[in-house]
Amino acid sequence: MRPSPAEIVRTLVAGRLPGLAHVAHRPGPHHVRHVTDPDGRVLLLVPVVSDLAAALRPAAHEEDVAIVLDVLDLPPAAGAPTLGRAWVSGWAAELRDDDARRAALDFAAVEPTGDLLDLGTRFRLFRFEVAEARWERAGTVRRIDPEVYAEAEPDPLHPLEAELLADLADHHGPEVTRYLRRQLGLTDGEGGDPPRVVRIDRYGLVVALGRPGARRRARLSFPAPVADHAELARLLHPMICPHAGTR
Repeated sequence: MRPSPAEIVRTLVAGRLPGLAHVAHRPGPHHVRHVTDPDGRVLLLVPVVSDLAAALRPAAHEEDVAIVLDVLDLPPAAGAPTLGRAWVSGWAAELRDDDARRAALDFAAVEPTGDLLDLGTRFRLFRFEVAEARWERAGTVRRIDPEVYAEAEPDPLHPLEAELLADLADHHGPEVTRYLRRQLGLTDGEGGDPPRVVRIDRYGLVVALGRPGARRRARLSFPAPVADHAELARLLHPMICPHAGTR
């Protein structure tokens, strides 16, 4: 098992990675603070006095503005493979009154920034429903059906991935190495450098084999997708606790 393309795009645009906004027929791109709400709609927190706010101002005969959000994955550790790049597009409109207040709660659930307290004075919230989604990886671009995108969920481990990898490497290195060798059927010393976990998602572990920078990788799948950090900790207990035994 592994994340679907729609899940990867939802994960990339969820709001944990930097984004660039490209506004139709306007100069740019613009750095933007963004998140997605539970339905996958994109929320943009925009300073009132900014080039992006000016670009998002619709013409007199328009209600919204065409926009593309561009998000590039930042691998969580040296030697980790990238998830690629996501583009999602739609028509952004400013939210007001009750719509803005409800959207602010959705924004705060992902990024609890104090700037939301200045909504309506120093900041504005814009929102767009995703009309088109694309995922690029290894030079290949794949279109994602907007309905499939909306139904997918971002990976719950992605915000913690770098921290989880560092914890496994720094505090449980020997135990993890032994576990990976058992699971991959490697004897001591076989394969050169010890296998290393370089990515974690709700479906499993990506393991690098050989010297740092080598492209040989293997995937170890979990018995079922994990729902959160607590469930992951229970699942990995045999790996990091030598007395738990193997499963």
